[in-house]
Order: sequence, then structure tokens, then C-alpha cells
Amino acid sequence: MLDAVGMNEINKIFTVLDAMGIHREHVVIPLGTGQGRVRRMPSGKLEIIVDATTPIDEWLKGLPELIRAAQSA
Repeated sequence: MLDAVGMNEINKIFTVLDAMGIHREHVVIPLGTGQGRVRRMPSGKLEIIVDATTPIDEWLKGLPELIRAAQSA
């Protein structure tokens, strides 16, 4: 179980964002974990909540789809 998001996790998320062509400044990554999700904030930025129970490398495989869903919402 992941309790906090550190630089290792953030760098892995940045790798996904970079591959999708999403600028890092358009994303907010809280340092706490919870139910993994992505949502568009009122500011237009994407908030990425890292899943607390799924191993990060496994969770990252589904991150692009979560991002695409949030972008189209």
C-alpha cells in the first residue's frame, strides 16, 4: 500500500505525461494517495490522484486512459 507520492512516482507519471504530449505545468499531483483517478479541475488542470492499493507500475498502465477520459469530460 502506497501512503505518499514521492519523486520516484512523480517521475513515472511525468514519463506517461511526456509520452502523451501533456505539459507538466498542466497537471497537479497531490502527495497523498487515495482511490486512483484523474479529474479536470475548475482551473483546467488535470488532478492525478495516485491509487493507494494498486502497485504504481501496474496503475500507470491505465493512466493514459484515465487522462483521456478526464480530458473529454
